[in-house]
Amino acid sequence: MKILLIIFLSIPTLLLQSLKLSAQNIQRITARVTDSNHEPLMGNALLYVDADPTFKKGISFLNGSFELLDIRQKEVMLKLTSLLFADTLILVKYNGVAAIDLGTIVIKTRNLQLNEVRVSAQQPLTRYLANGNLEVKVANTILANSSSLIEILSRAPNVIINDGQIAVAGKGEATIYLNGRLITAERMASIPASQIEKIEVISNPSSKYDAEGKAVINIITKTNAGAGLLGSLSQQVSVSKFAGLNTNSMFDFNYNKEKLSVVGNYALFQGKDRERLYTTRVRPSELDFLKSELTTNWNRKLHNRSNYGLGAQYAINNQKSLSLAYSGNLEKQGGSQDSKNSISTQEGTRFYSSETKKKEHRLNHSLTFNYNQALDTMGSVFFVGSQYSSFHADINDLIDEQSLIDGKDGFRLLKNSVQHQILISSSQADYSRVFNADEKLELGLKFSYVNTHSGTGFQIADNGDDFKPDRNLSNDFEYREKIPATYINYNGLFMGKIKFGLGFRAEWTNYLLNTSVGGGQMISDNYFNIFPNLMLSRLISERFKLSASYVSRIGRPRYQALNPFVIYQDPFTTIEGNPNLLPEKVHAFELGANYRKIDLRLGYNYVNDPLSAAALRGNTPNSYVLKGLNLEKSHAYFAALSVTTGLGFWTAINTVNLNYTKMIDDQFAFTSLSPKPQWYLYSSNTFNVKNLFKVQLLAWYLGEGSSGLYQNRSRSSVTIGLDKEFFKDALKLKFLANDIFNQTNNSGNYSVGQTDIFFDRTFNNNYFRLMVTYNFGKLKQSTYKNKSTGQAENSRAN
Repeated sequence: MKILLIIFLSIPTLLLQSLKLSAQNIQRITARVTDSNHEPLMGNALLYVDADPTFKKGISFLNGSFELLDIRQKEVMLKLTSLLFADTLILVKYNGVAAIDLGTIVIKTRNLQLNEVRVSAQQPLTRYLANGNLEVKVANTILANSSSLIEILSRAPNVIINDGQIAVAGKGEATIYLNGRLITAERMASIPASQIEKIEVISNPSSKYDAEGKAVINIITKTNAGAGLLGSLSQQVSVSKFAGLNTNSMFDFNYNKEKLSVVGNYALFQGKDRERLYTTRVRPSELDFLKSELTTNWNRKLHNRSNYGLGAQYAINNQKSLSLAYSGNLEKQGGSQDSKNSISTQEGTRFYSSETKKKEHRLNHSLTFNYNQALDTMGSVFFVGSQYSSFHADINDLIDEQSLIDGKDGFRLLKNSVQHQILISSSQADYSRVFNADEKLELGLKFSYVNTHSGTGFQIADNGDDFKPDRNLSNDFEYREKIPATYINYNGLFMGKIKFGLGFRAEWTNYLLNTSVGGGQMISDNYFNIFPNLMLSRLISERFKLSASYVSRIGRPRYQALNPFVIYQDPFTTIEGNPNLLPEKVHAFELGANYRKIDLRLGYNYVNDPLSAAALRGNTPNSYVLKGLNLEKSHAYFAALSVTTGLGFWTAINTVNLNYTKMIDDQFAFTSLSPKPQWYLYSSNTFNVKNLFKVQLLAWYLGEGSSGLYQNRSRSSVTIGLDKEFFKDALKLKFLANDIFNQTNNSGNYSVGQTDIFFDRTFNNNYFRLMVTYNFGKLKQSTYKNKSTGQAENSRAN
């Protein structure tokens, strides 16, 4: 604590010293370039210093205006170049002001006419930003052939999808952002992939991000320029032998006129989906012998999975804007859940089967209101925002059970009715002050409130009798949570060479949980946490950089994981929440080196009370309950190497990750295994075939590994895509063959409480897809921005 106190008390001194040094040099140059008719020109702005040949800076400008930052020189030569005008040289000297505005530079243009020139080049799929974050290109890559955000993430480098959980290799579960907008699992399947420009993988989030999650994945949509209307229509058709046919229809638009910007989208996903889980549970003891072989098939019929949104922004002036946005999600799902289970004990073998007719209806709403104010031209911003979200689900399942016991048939009917609702509200205020390219101060406040309530009613009719309520399977549940938070983060330059980011986030959590399970119980608690973070980087040369970081995070249980209501799987298998789950606390350390297009990372994560799950024995001899639980602690080490290569017609990104994890249990009687390192290999390749069409090949491999408690088998995927554009890119045809070798099933084993458990889950990933996209309209400038204040709370609602 003394060391932390000294560091934080030193911030004002470092800030004043840095400001004093910065005030003696030119830090920033801005200007506007026009012709004699005051029309903006396009070109390049270059800076150089005669006395220092190593100093070079430059930027391109399209609409006349440009800004050059991080100059730190007393005198520079500004060179303006373009095909439209002759080269222009301007000497700029320090005159006591660090930020110099040259105003409007009027240049006489050349009387020059050129034939049409079209320049095309392959963009690399990934690149590492100056702050160490990984940026993944989506537009015009194989990732854009996806039908949903979850598909895009499953194909992105260093992102691993495991049973719906989104994680970053070597880090763990990630919090998802979409331009600051709320993302839920229900809505991911309908977000237009055609509008996603890139993904930013933030493995070491600063304190300005919610402390929730071990990493952050920020989805960034395309930015358009001009006034008018721009939209796109997309139609996808996917066929698989495993599940059948499904379609995805998407429409989105941007409209901008003067001070008003409007955006909207609608997507409709229909068809079939399927998932299969094979599980064996064996108790080898002669006195308590059991062998269960269970196969469960989910055959889902998606009658209507719709996502829709509408947002508007009004620019009060060039510095201030107001925005209001609504987004919604509707899902009507039918189909069936079929289960077959054979249970062998010392008394013999019994057979059980069940067919569940699914009837689910979900309706989600989210409303956000934002105020943004630019405080200066350096990038300083003041933001105030508020968000309200409502998630509602109705489930009415009819379950038909059949059994064969000692040669006698038996049957019973069950009705499972669930009403579930989550209300989330959050408000926050952020202040960001940019002093120069190296120095920035961020601070903010946030308050979030969550109220989730569910009622579950089970009714059972044995052998044709009337339905009677089952109190053991029914329950009422309510959970209320309040989290006020504050953060401060400062980025600066130490000794003129070492960039650093230092900050902390303070969160106070207060919650109350009520459940009728077990005769009724009430759980309440409050706790206060401080999450410090420190990041250092040193630019050895223009091509070589070193970095180090420490980040503290928290992982709170999802709201449904706390709810002890019963999800029926078969007569002896249920999924239940655990109201006694504790949040996990993460301490992450990382060292990095980046040379040109090669990036190397080494890291270590220490986790207290890590969240996990297992099948534990139930209240009857042959029953098992799948539920979340806290282990004692875990240690995880990782090494990651990324290399970008390519020629004129070919670009490729290749990554190699090696992870070693050791989980430790102190209460659930897991059988300890020898930890085994796990390899993760990723390769994405794009081939431009004589500018006629693109061929894209993506492959990943996740090797066999052991965390000391769980053993995971290897899995892999190979995907091939073809892209062809027509009518100056207005019409695009895409074909995709996904997981062509059908090797993405997730399987493994573990032993807990004298029971050996094996699982093998198969997904609908092996399919063929045809996609047609038509772009219409023209939009020169888009100023619409919307920021959500409840990302972390909404991510736990999934």
